[in-house]
Amino acid sequence: MHENVQRRVSRAPETARAVPPPTPRSVGVLGIPLALTDYDHTLDWIDRSVASDTRGYVCVAAVHTVMESQEDPELRAAVLGSSLTVPDGQPLVWAMNALGHDLSSRVYGPDLMDHACARAARTGQRFYLYGGRNQGALVQLALNLRRRHPGLRIVGGYSPPYRDLTDEERDAIAREIDQAQADVVWVGIGVPKQEKWMAKMRPLLSAPVLIGVGAAFDFHAGLVPQAPAWMQTAGLEWAYRLAHEPRRLWRRYARHNPRFVAAFGRQLLRHRALGRR
Repeated sequence: MHENVQRRVSRAPETARAVPPPTPRSVGVLGIPLALTDYDHTLDWIDRSVASDTRGYVCVAAVHTVMESQEDPELRAAVLGSSLTVPDGQPLVWAMNALGHDLSSRVYGPDLMDHACARAARTGQRFYLYGGRNQGALVQLALNLRRRHPGLRIVGGYSPPYRDLTDEERDAIAREIDQAQADVVWVGIGVPKQEKWMAKMRPLLSAPVLIGVGAAFDFHAGLVPQAPAWMQTAGLEWAYRLAHEPRRLWRRYARHNPRFVAAFGRQLLRHRALGRR
């Protein structure tokens, strides 16, 4: 493990070595601390974590994550235990701004992954891909990312079964990721599995950064279409995804979206009442 760390740190600029990244300020939305950050600052945080071998994990949170965390204690603990939780959903950005902040955009998981790949193709950061619908989809994902970002170093990948890993499987995948000397492990197995996986695997892995990006694997593999930019900006991505995957997603949106509006409305009223005192 010592040798792996030495190889990883030796690629970093001299000025960046052994300097852990500062933790961005955050604002609580329904009890979930969301980082006041953007793409560039998030990428800088990743780079400094890799350079200093500071180990952590990043949750990329949409409304679904926030609302599931209200009812799933294990998910809530995993999200609260993250090094960084970024606002993936446009409604969360609106909520944070309603509480007095001035974020210009969300940190959307698929775009964060794409920007990170572009930067890693220049810096030589080593990526491992954990997730995907099956091994064929994972191979297509890796191929698409390498085509889009020549020079990108993807050092391994694994598409896990649709069940909890056995202890033996967990230990085997931890060894594989460590042997690959990954700097960043991208995790695409969906909420809440990916957050719980990162929390459980974090002590077992030497890779500095784990990042859960959910549907980004399907989008970049070309398996699921992304909403047009105007729908994303308008906070209507959920409607586009529902139209394309109604059987899988209708219960999620029908349940969580109205509950989020009502619960955040109560939080905002309390916030404004305190501000008037």
